[in-house]
Amino acid sequence: MIDLRSDTVTKPTPEMLKAMTEAEVGDDVFAEDPTVNAFEQKMADLFGMETGLFVPSGVMSNQLALHVLTTPGDEVIIDELGHVFNYESASAAHLSSIQLRPVKGHRGKLTPEITEAAIRTRNEWDPHTRVIAVENTTNKGGGACYSKSELEDILGLANDHGLAVHLDGARIWNAMTATGIEPEFFGTIANTISICFSKGLGAPVGSMMLSSAENKKDARRYRKMWGGGMRQIGLLAAAADYAVDNHWPLMEKDHQRARQFAEALDASQAFSIDLDTVESNIILFDPVEGLATDWVQKFSDHGIGVVPFGKHTIRATFHFQITDKEFVKVLDFVRTAQV
Repeated sequence: MIDLRSDTVTKPTPEMLKAMTEAEVGDDVFAEDPTVNAFEQKMADLFGMETGLFVPSGVMSNQLALHVLTTPGDEVIIDELGHVFNYESASAAHLSSIQLRPVKGHRGKLTPEITEAAIRTRNEWDPHTRVIAVENTTNKGGGACYSKSELEDILGLANDHGLAVHLDGARIWNAMTATGIEPEFFGTIANTISICFSKGLGAPVGSMMLSSAENKKDARRYRKMWGGGMRQIGLLAAAADYAVDNHWPLMEKDHQRARQFAEALDASQAFSIDLDTVESNIILFDPVEGLATDWVQKFSDHGIGVVPFGKHTIRATFHFQITDKEFVKVLDFVRTAQV
């Protein structure tokens, strides 16, 4: 199958496996894995943050960040399309006794006006607004990216109200590829950042929470409490490190293919798409007639995997392990599809 269901479906390359087998390892629960320690600092330096904490998943890095930034009874403002709100099993409520306040932004992005309207007063009966959570790129928003000025405006609002900012950067690598924003900028607009290595970068597992050293100290304890304390994980950190160095540059081609795919959809009488929404590697499009699930099956019948993203919406996600031959086959199907 030509798998466009997600950019999480990639498999380790031979070169990545070689890097894993050659990694120097130690016990990370004792903070003695040299490969992990070096990689955490490398990512912290890259993004202009004090330190990093390697964790198994993006859900854990997001939830650790929210946990160290809040106390029970606090509230986090987030776009209604945000990953933390939609795909993390209500873990903010379960793990941190906080609630999320979803607001309707634009393609998963918040604005200061929308966000400020959701900030609570400080009455004793109110949940206390503590964090503004932004996602870059937005998954359910179709790969939309924040600009520098948009993030600076969010930070300005947070500073005016004494709030923290958490950046869910699961696909921050795609955002940087699409916008050209330098990594260290993100360290200036967020108190905590979650970055992921197992999506477009193609590592088999792993995310990282970037933060202050004080927040990392607390997060390490909760990582252990939540079952995320690991031992010789230099093997995994080595894969992620290899992915950053070698697969990040490949995202430009992923984005180019996403644009070509979108243009083929736009030219087809069977599909509808707004080309202005195409920013990175995620494409959301609608069949002109029929349900999304019906068309997902038609794609599947032609050896192409996509996913329904609503009753009438389909998502396709590009990654570096789609070959040129496979991509041509995808375009051929779209161009010949009939209503």
